[in-house]
Amino acid sequence: MADFSNPQQDPGTERRLLLVFALTFLVIIAFQPLLKKYFPQAVPPPVKTQAENQQPYQAGNVQSTEPSRASTTRGVPETTATKQAAGESQTVVENDVYRITFSNRGAQATSWILKKFDDDQGHPLELVNNVAAEKYGYPLSLWSYDPALRSKLSSALYVVSSNDSAAPDQSAIRTITFEYADKDVSVTKVFSFRIARSNQKSTPPGEQYVLGAKTSVIANDHSIPACPMWPAGFGDQVTGAAYHSAQIEYQYNDKTERLDIKKISGGNTLPGPFSWAGVSDQYFASVFIPDDPQSTALVTLRNSIDVPNDPKKPQELTKVDVLGAAVGGRTGATSERLYVGPKSLQIVESVPVPTIVDAPPDLRSVVNFGYLGIIARPLFLWLRWTYEHVVPNWGWAIVVQTLIISLALLPLRISSMKSMLKMQRIQPQIKAVQEKYKKYSMKDPRKQEMNKEIWDIQKKAGVSPAGGCLPMLIQMPFIFAYYRMLGVVLDLRHAPWLWISDLSSRDPYFILPTLLVVSMIVTQRMTPQAGMDPSQQKMMNVMMPLMMGFIFYNLAAGLNLYYAESNLISIAQQAIMNRTKFGREMREIALKRARKKDKS
Repeated sequence: MADFSNPQQDPGTERRLLLVFALTFLVIIAFQPLLKKYFPQAVPPPVKTQAENQQPYQAGNVQSTEPSRASTTRGVPETTATKQAAGESQTVVENDVYRITFSNRGAQATSWILKKFDDDQGHPLELVNNVAAEKYGYPLSLWSYDPALRSKLSSALYVVSSNDSAAPDQSAIRTITFEYADKDVSVTKVFSFRIARSNQKSTPPGEQYVLGAKTSVIANDHSIPACPMWPAGFGDQVTGAAYHSAQIEYQYNDKTERLDIKKISGGNTLPGPFSWAGVSDQYFASVFIPDDPQSTALVTLRNSIDVPNDPKKPQELTKVDVLGAAVGGRTGATSERLYVGPKSLQIVESVPVPTIVDAPPDLRSVVNFGYLGIIARPLFLWLRWTYEHVVPNWGWAIVVQTLIISLALLPLRISSMKSMLKMQRIQPQIKAVQEKYKKYSMKDPRKQEMNKEIWDIQKKAGVSPAGGCLPMLIQMPFIFAYYRMLGVVLDLRHAPWLWISDLSSRDPYFILPTLLVVSMIVTQRMTPQAGMDPSQQKMMNVMMPLMMGFIFYNLAAGLNLYYAESNLISIAQQAIMNRTKFGREMREIALKRARKKDKS
């Protein structure tokens, strides 16, 4: 099976980026050129069109295309009464954020459109992965450990009924009930959703994406576990990398666990308890929030489908894994809520979840900022504030934020330059000490005396070997935080800027990665490298930018924008500092060393 790497989430890319900076840092500290060689899109299936007799309606309405007719066997005891529809019908549920189409065959959702989000073709986003769902089940079908019963529950014709009620919290509750019964099994599925009245206080944004779900299956007079499920990925998954970004995740109290494809086996049961559990991909999630976390189980689902490797060559298929999750009561009936929507921080933070100990009281953990969350999350909140209050474009918001960060780092750059100047001044003394001890091997204890003498020289001059690297070390967390933020924050998905249509994807013309490489070369040439031979410096001036370009060319355009702009600002800052007194002195020392080396 092909192994895909999501360019926005692949931890290998993050490790390689960290390795590049680590190697560069060692090169500058050790004054040695330690360089290490490191070095489809399928068109989503069309949304199923509704039957001609299916009429649209206003938000919050529930409409069935055909009245369900239940047949009840006469003369049979009540315990063996049958209830099933005479034919297949559809029921549509709609509010401001979604449009869900239910089929009474299986009492499951055959379409789940998010109105406020588009797919890659600019159409309203269909969250049901029709290709996978046709093989492995549609959302809100029921999981049973008995394959025959599971198939029956997903193919039976349920009787549909609905009712509206005014809730005391000044919102409207819409409820749909699906019922089926035969001589062996009796099934009830009740789904409810809330719509805020137009003249009342609006519902929290996250609650608009939440459904209530109550299910029960009784067989042979016993209540048996049958969990509602989201079994077959999401409709926005159209490439191998998108499928690879999927994961199953769950939380109980302060612990959040995330299982990627490699850690998931189909049909495996995790007994809980869970505050919430579900399946997600890079930007969207289906999360079950049980009313009774203690008695909840999670069943992990993993299957495979064939998808085009390249949208231009649909005949060339590759096999990918598709993940799903079923969450419900371990012993019988299930009562829970279901959040199906975007992994938007502002939205998921308004969805409450049950907790016992110190833990997020909402779904914020669905947005995974990783180990740099302490930087990435505030960085995004600042970026969102800039977008909302300063400039209404995410690209320009990044430009403004980058400018502020670069200006804030200017004092460190000046301090770094002074440190490098001091290092240049004491290089002759350090060189003399190294010549004095070069006849001894590295294992010789007298080598420790050399290190002590060099340290004394540096201490007397008031210089730190790491001083010249400080701006880069300070900037690294921001780069990694931007990398992580752009990989998980939904707000930058399909966000345009100038020639770029999606700041969360790579630059289609590779202009920003090219600008990054060129600006790095210029910055390296303008910045004297303390303690580095000119030949080594020339190597660094070329190799380091090329290595960074190789890594960044396929990363998010927003990250390239941040880094390229940072380099351009650094060029301007360096040009000004090179004209100062200590800037001219540094360049003179570097030129003098170069001439001396040429003569030798």
